[in-house]
Amino acid sequence: MAAKSLGYRVVVFDEALDGPASSCADLSITAPFDDLDALARFAEAVDVVTVEFENIPIGALEFLETRVPVRPSAAVVRVCQDRVLEKEFLKNNGFPVAPFRVVTSAEELGAGLADLNAPSILKTAVLGYDGKGQISLKPGDDVESAWKQLSAPRAVLEQRIGFASEASVICARTLQGDHGHALCFPVQANVHRNGILDVTTVPAKLEPAVLQKAQEITSAIAEKLGVVGLITAEFFVMENGDLIVNELAPRTHNSGHHTLETTMTSQFSQHIRAVCGLPLGSVDLRSPGVMVNLLGDLWQSSEPDWQPLLREPRLFLHLYGKREAKIGRKMGHCTLISTQEGLLESGKRAMELLGLVNPGAQSGKNL
Repeated sequence: MAAKSLGYRVVVFDEALDGPASSCADLSITAPFDDLDALARFAEAVDVVTVEFENIPIGALEFLETRVPVRPSAAVVRVCQDRVLEKEFLKNNGFPVAPFRVVTSAEELGAGLADLNAPSILKTAVLGYDGKGQISLKPGDDVESAWKQLSAPRAVLEQRIGFASEASVICARTLQGDHGHALCFPVQANVHRNGILDVTTVPAKLEPAVLQKAQEITSAIAEKLGVVGLITAEFFVMENGDLIVNELAPRTHNSGHHTLETTMTSQFSQHIRAVCGLPLGSVDLRSPGVMVNLLGDLWQSSEPDWQPLLREPRLFLHLYGKREAKIGRKMGHCTLISTQEGLLESGKRAMELLGLVNPGAQSGKNL
């Protein structure tokens, strides 16, 4: 929709038939990602390729790169879709990351757990997201059973961090200028529930020095990787204000959906500007805001009643058009814009309208 608002025609390539984006596209190509004939037809139909999520076979992106620009590149996506490569990239380039060990067997898992000597999280190297593919462990636990349960050839054992809060920064980078040009959106505060993003507030209520550092780190990551498009860095914020990079995502990000209403340029429009070589738009805040994810849990008994939400004059409802509502599946979001002082009350109000418990109270953290 952001591309079409700028006058571009859009072609969607997806393995799934009749996905949500197809309703907005000028052409949809449905085929497996290893279908080279279909990928060739796709490349012939477009001037530039971008990605909506990072879990795409690298071979498909490398094939497309021989025919058309792919932004972000296959090399960037490769790093961000593999936790081993991602953690090693961050560590080797001096970015703050939690202590970790790469493991490929139960024996290596046992050695890594003993080496870290602390409560840790075992994460699959690929395909795990929203808390999937993760097992909590502590010294002395049964590593044979944990490794069997994970059922993955490679994994990362990461020391569990006792953070004060979580935040994320979305950075856009273009090829304009001698060394490219990067611009960060305002830092946003995140609360997760069951490993899934629940609530995001912007701007994050952190010290100015912490906000600046988060943006500096994200810009440096974008530059080092050579990103063209968007990249999101998720952070753990420590009690003393130190930052630790948790994950990277080379795309528009769930924690930035509020930008449709809160910033001068949405993350979606900014991504299109970046991959098409246009000047980046302003990321100044139009209004503070609170975004609440709408998961498939809300649909389990019946279609939710949206009327109470839509009666709110400062609330914006977005439903994604997904046909099947599953537990934990992101089906939409709502954003309430407010004053900085009214953010907490706005978040609670949205939860009340949805019939949900305030997740900030559940986790012991404020929104």
